[in-house]
Amino acid sequence: MTQLKRMMFSSVELFCLVAEYESFSKAALHAGVSPAAVSRSISRLEKRLTTPLFIRTTRQVRLTTQGKTYFEECKQALNQILEAEQHLKIQNQQPTGLIRISVPTPYGHYRILPLLAKFTQQYPSIEIDIQLTNKNVDFIAEGFDLAIRGRQFADSNLIARKLEQAELIVVASPTYLKRFGTPQQLEDLQHHQCIQFVLPSTGKNVPWLFNINHQTIEYMTNAKLRCLDDILGTVTLAKHNAGLLQTYRFIVEKELESGALIEVLTDFSGASRPFSLLYPSKKHESFHIRVFIDFLIEALKP
Repeated sequence: MTQLKRMMFSSVELFCLVAEYESFSKAALHAGVSPAAVSRSISRLEKRLTTPLFIRTTRQVRLTTQGKTYFEECKQALNQILEAEQHLKIQNQQPTGLIRISVPTPYGHYRILPLLAKFTQQYPSIEIDIQLTNKNVDFIAEGFDLAIRGRQFADSNLIARKLEQAELIVVASPTYLKRFGTPQQLEDLQHHQCIQFVLPSTGKNVPWLFNINHQTIEYMTNAKLRCLDDILGTVTLAKHNAGLLQTYRFIVEKELESGALIEVLTDFSGASRPFSLLYPSKKHESFHIRVFIDFLIEALKP
């Protein structure tokens, strides 16, 4: 930027200060220069624009009609410059701090943990404590910044950012299906061993979801095998011929590829559950947490 352009920009800033304070002396005090320097700068600006910007009296300084129009346009331009400077500072700033996040066990293993190496390489000054649990957390009492949870979550004190709709499927081992047959209709589930996950927060069986005529319906199994905390235990049971299991597709992708598990009831597939990122509103104000939130949302986009 040339010396002339720097001088012009300085004159515009001083003009806006005089317009806001309606005083040369107050503008000078704010800018850290003398009132005479402010007056000379305004005079140069008026000469360059060939129009008076202020009506000056011994007691008051007020904008002319042309000055009001120029002031509004200058304010908008200076605000845009300020926003550009702040954006550049944020880009160049190295976020630092500790993030404590609680994540459901399967979602942590299959979705979040594989992303953390990339994140820590990109932001080496951020530390992460991650808790893998299927229980809801108390943000204040337990000191968490973020939590990821499945299913709908209603709490007016928390912000919820949806990460994805995770597809649900029913699977079983080839050995189990050979022994007991492959179910074709939902009614067939009554004659099969169903492996059930129990929601830790309620102690109730998690209903299976199916898609019928583009409508999602719930189905309650009469399972004799139930896992009360670790959902990955249900996958181990299914792989070892214990029965049918409804689980998230992302959990059993490798088993489906290898043939260790086979998908069944495909005519009723398509149901899903949401996974959302939860956090108190004030947490979004912390730069290092905001960076992590944006990273997860971008990384998990469909």
